[in-house]
Amino acid sequence: MKKIFVSVQILAFVALLQPLGFFAQKKPMVTTGKKIIFAVVNDGKWVEPIGFIEKGTLAEPIGGDSDKEAIKLFNSTYYRKGAVYDLIFGGAKAGTVSVVKSDHTSDCSANMAEATLTSTRAKIVGKVMGLATNFKPTKPGGGVRRLPTQVERLEADKLVKAEFAKQGNSAEIIETRDYHNLTALDVDGDGKIELVGSFWVKPDAKTRNTLFFIADKAPSGKYQIGFGKYNAIKEESVMSGDITTIDGGIYHELLLDTLDINNDGISEIFTYTQSFEGAGFSAYRRLNGKWDSIFEGSNYHCGF
Repeated sequence: MKKIFVSVQILAFVALLQPLGFFAQKKPMVTTGKKIIFAVVNDGKWVEPIGFIEKGTLAEPIGGDSDKEAIKLFNSTYYRKGAVYDLIFGGAKAGTVSVVKSDHTSDCSANMAEATLTSTRAKIVGKVMGLATNFKPTKPGGGVRRLPTQVERLEADKLVKAEFAKQGNSAEIIETRDYHNLTALDVDGDGKIELVGSFWVKPDAKTRNTLFFIADKAPSGKYQIGFGKYNAIKEESVMSGDITTIDGGIYHELLLDTLDINNDGISEIFTYTQSFEGAGFSAYRRLNGKWDSIFEGSNYHCGF
């Protein structure tokens, strides 16, 4: 059974649009070399903390707006020059991520680090991102992450058109649909592909409607949306004052990758949402055949 979260941008994305609330200063946390997971972004040149892995759950780490001494401690623990983490692509190790440097005094990347990748399989570029971690799952994922086949793409497109229609978009508007990502994964190694996509339409010159979804194969063999988020974004709610910035990826929820953080044999799906003053992170878990959100985090970068 699918779960679609529908909202108007002013309400659902108020956090992203109101950075004073979304990126409120976090309580400093003393780091002790815990298991941690990072987003690998900016063509693989930077890593950004998502959360600490604690008994199959996630806890937010130091934010970019935290006390500088707390960030300094975090960086000295996790961003030592030459520190190496596993690069995760398709839920499995696909290389390594090595820390080059960090600067806790930076205005825009205080708790981030410059890094280099070593991989023969993963191509981290543009909106294709990944994960880095020091966590070792007991059963690594199978490494499936690829473009969908033509059949898979057609099925996903049917789901997308049906969902946009359900939300009141006309057939003419739906024909304007575009996407940033549509990715084929296998989160549990059963050979049945899951699809993760980020689409949008243009109802008018001042509005964008976005859709993020996870789709599974139903017993019938056809795909169905297991989890989705639909948002209507109005230009007056966009910090830049220009709705076309949305077309470049701002406010779209995009796939990072998957990782089985609770060792149940089913990888969690991690996503990234860029805003004007930072980034949001989400994680989704399938339990008893149903996908649900298990984590919502954020990281402040700098003022717009």
